[in-house]
Amino acid sequence: MASLPMGPLPLPHHHQRRHPPPPPPNKPEIAGDDKFQEATAVEGNGPVTGHIISTTIGGKNGEPKQTISYTAERVVGTGSFGIVFQAKCLETGETVAIKKVLQDKRYKNRELQLMRSMGHPNVVCLKHCFFSTTSRDELFLNLVMEYVPETVHRVLKHYSNMNQRIPLIYVKLYMYQIFRGLAYIHTVPGVCHRDIKPQNLLVDPLTHQVKFCDFGSAKVLVKGETNISYICSRYYRAPELIFGATEYTTSIDIWSAGCVLAELLLGQPLFPGESAVDQLVEIIKVLGTPTREEIRCMNPNYTDFRFPQIKAHPWHKVFHKRMPPEAIDLASRLLQYSPSLRCTALEACAHSFFDELREPNARLPNGRPLPPLFNFKQELSGASPELIKRLVPEHVRRHAGLNFLVPAVT
Repeated sequence: MASLPMGPLPLPHHHQRRHPPPPPPNKPEIAGDDKFQEATAVEGNGPVTGHIISTTIGGKNGEPKQTISYTAERVVGTGSFGIVFQAKCLETGETVAIKKVLQDKRYKNRELQLMRSMGHPNVVCLKHCFFSTTSRDELFLNLVMEYVPETVHRVLKHYSNMNQRIPLIYVKLYMYQIFRGLAYIHTVPGVCHRDIKPQNLLVDPLTHQVKFCDFGSAKVLVKGETNISYICSRYYRAPELIFGATEYTTSIDIWSAGCVLAELLLGQPLFPGESAVDQLVEIIKVLGTPTREEIRCMNPNYTDFRFPQIKAHPWHKVFHKRMPPEAIDLASRLLQYSPSLRCTALEACAHSFFDELREPNARLPNGRPLPPLFNFKQELSGASPELIKRLVPEHVRRHAGLNFLVPAVT
């Protein structure tokens, strides 16, 4: 975006994430499936290379108890929440990721509850979980998840280091799966992720399947209930959050996804603000000064309206000359001030920018097949017949005999 002064790009700010807790249960609880049983408490001060954690599962309804042991291999992420490390299951040889979170004994863990409610190809899979303790009597919750080796952030870095743009086929593939994952989490469990950014989007380097991870900020948004506005990493934060809105919707995730799309197309963040106010300045440089009506849509309580009047920067000038018009059109539909004007995740999946993925002979650049993109389930409930017809290509319907999915469009 050469026409706008960008300045140095600071690293995305990672804020402390603290949520108003739910009512405390009597003790930490992991109810339900046996594979989510509480483990016998494990001693140890945290994952270091070679550190072994053993847990017991089963033992209910006459089932034999089973011990599973994990060797910590390396730390792959740290944050205010705790630590994520790569580990190997000694019994099966399977590599997993374990997220270890300090647990307040009085509260249930929202992330655990949400992850257990989800099952989708574009959401990282929770395999197992257990508690562990340290010699200082600190209680940790360990979430054992499938291990996916790369992130969209690292893919961006890889191409940036080579002074190249990400091939458009990967931009389409990653963004389509991001919207497909959002269509699922927004409508089926009704979850808003609230921290969508390239670091939280896992990529399998062989299949190019994308999966959401880190549901530490996620929440089921209930209409009429207030939520904290200091949420989401800064570059990807929707403007209504900067305006202090507390009754926002899942469209904050759509804004974040729009920022990820722009970053994949540009090779750098579109709105690299160095503070909350600066973040708004970066947005205004592109979208222009919000109108009073747009501010009302973002936060009706926000009256302190003091902004320089800046005209919107035309979208086609934000991106380079050879950018496909469909890519620019999609970005413009996502990055709107008024939350209700942003398209839904399912509408984004149906956008013409992704038509190449729906071609019968679409392949990865190395000739391998694309990851599964059309095996929709519950996320299509409530979609119009026209939208369903657009989302499930004819060749897929023919092959799978799925014509019943698409009612006759009158």
